[in-house]
Amino acid sequence: MVKITETILRDAHQSQAATRMRLDEMLPMCEKLDNAGYYSIECWGGATFDSCLRFLNEDPWERLRQLKKAMPKTKLQMLFRGQNILGYKHYADDVVDEFVKKTIENGCDILRIFDALNDPRNMEQAIKSCKKYGGICEATISYTTSPVHTNEYFINLAKELEDMGADNICIKDMAGILLPYVAYDLVKGMKKVLKPTTLIHLHTHQTAGTGNQTYLKAIEAGVDIIDCALSALGNGTSQPATEPMVAILKGTEYDTGLDVAYLNEISNHFKKVADRLKADGWLTEKSLATDVNALIYQVPGGMLSNLVGQLKKANALDKYEQVLAEVPNVRKDLGYPPLVTPTSQIVGTQAVFNVLAGERYKMVSAETKGVLKGEYGKLPAEPNPEVIKQVLGDTERITCRPADLLKPELSKYREEIKEYIEQDEDVLSYALFPQVALNFFKYRQANKKHVDREVGDTTKGIQPV
Repeated sequence: MVKITETILRDAHQSQAATRMRLDEMLPMCEKLDNAGYYSIECWGGATFDSCLRFLNEDPWERLRQLKKAMPKTKLQMLFRGQNILGYKHYADDVVDEFVKKTIENGCDILRIFDALNDPRNMEQAIKSCKKYGGICEATISYTTSPVHTNEYFINLAKELEDMGADNICIKDMAGILLPYVAYDLVKGMKKVLKPTTLIHLHTHQTAGTGNQTYLKAIEAGVDIIDCALSALGNGTSQPATEPMVAILKGTEYDTGLDVAYLNEISNHFKKVADRLKADGWLTEKSLATDVNALIYQVPGGMLSNLVGQLKKANALDKYEQVLAEVPNVRKDLGYPPLVTPTSQIVGTQAVFNVLAGERYKMVSAETKGVLKGEYGKLPAEPNPEVIKQVLGDTERITCRPADLLKPELSKYREEIKEYIEQDEDVLSYALFPQVALNFFKYRQANKKHVDREVGDTTKGIQPV
């Protein structure tokens, strides 16, 4: 039997519609989702936290609490960026530990913990904290290809993560470039070295049109869990659609136990949500189309959108193909980082700079300097020494775990926003997204005062009995 994780509440709308699904659009179908028979439902983490605060005026912690209340039977899952948590820089260990604690307290069961560079040191604290507070630790390898990223490399990494305490191992193919026969060999290799109790969870995208086939070969090799998205927001830059995979496996030894007709009822609700997202301009035909650029340039769908946006701002959309061709060059120069948040944005932006400047590394972002310096961790391969010299000069590079250089930060953040704190979790929201969280806290206060005034108005003239 193959288990399925449903991504309709997180990665599906993050990949296709800029993470703009609202909580009120999720809750009506939560009871049905809870009774569907999924292994887990991915509904938090990734870009949802930022999007709640920045665009939707929602408290992400309240979203998690309400989803848990609405789906008490099914394990809830999130995507967690290791030492980056859900932000774009490294945080001190005390912040990571408190975030994990509150995440599990508020209802998240499974933490899918990854690092953009596959540096286990950057996952160490999150894994420890997850185990300490009773969560299910799904340690993750960010899949990519390069001269150093062989199946042997990933198999050894999976074993190292298991030894660190992982309950599950996830193969995270964020660009949809893991091909069927490679997946078969990779899963077979992992099964040989991992404990029988360690579940292997495969995540891919249908961006290049190969996701279904990759899942089938991985299933034949013994993969335990696959990520799918209900057809309303499945396929394209999202995950392979849930219903077809359930139908394909029905009646075989891999039967998921899920019912296509039942899932279709749920999907019909989310088709209306998809219509709203289209009407608001977030869901476009581009996110539903097959894009072979993913296979050629290894660029995830979200990163493609960012590149287009940057070039539009610079009135240089005609240089799109040049920028795509430059991405592999930058990636090689920087030591072959996998293209996943935040390294995908860093590599993409540097490729744009190189093309627009007409000279490579004439313009360099602070983040590119940080990658080369070692602020994000150990790179898979040694970067181009000429680029190091050009960008860093004589600046000393970091060789230790970057978080070892950070002092505890939690008390400082708490002091900075003491006038806005309504719950302990507010400190963590502020730590990750200071200005965005502050704007949300001010909105929340103003909205609360408005509600209080309205309630007060209704009591005018009422005499005590």
